[in-house]
Amino acid sequence: MAEEGAARSAGPERPLAEDYVAQRIKTEREVRGWSTVTLAERMTAAGHPINQSAIWRIESGKPRRRVNLDEALGFCKVFDITLDDLTAAPDHIANPKVRRLVGEYVEQWKQWRALGKAMDAIQAELREYTEAHPDQDDLVKALLTHELAVASNGEFRHHLGARPKMQSWLRTPDQGTAS
Repeated sequence: MAEEGAARSAGPERPLAEDYVAQRIKTEREVRGWSTVTLAERMTAAGHPINQSAIWRIESGKPRRRVNLDEALGFCKVFDITLDDLTAAPDHIANPKVRRLVGEYVEQWKQWRALGKAMDAIQAELREYTEAHPDQDDLVKALLTHELAVASNGEFRHHLGARPKMQSWLRTPDQGTAS
């Protein structure tokens, strides 16, 4: 019954999915804290140019502006969602606060992964150095252990973010498996 009322609000020639798309675009934009100008800029950068006023008319116009396929694909790219997600009924969309927090978490996770790869590359360079200069091995490890202990307030070996490969590499033979 509620879906039937929503279908009437979409208009006789307008598929209900178009209203869902408009609502989803607005929700995704707001969750990210973007203005319509910012979204227009991101759409243009993604190769799907659209101006700010067109986005406003899609989200709030009376009647709402229709979204063409190229624009829909652009919104999917910019928001990193599927076309199925873009056209899903609003009740399938999580609370905006939850979506914002999930989005922020995912962005932080991506940065964490990139930093981990960069740290692994630096560790590989340190290993290469100490293999080429075995007499410097203890000095390099001691310096790194000291700097990490200072930077982490003494918690480096107990911190969940400490890279296991680094901890293992820094462990000296007389430390065994204890941390």
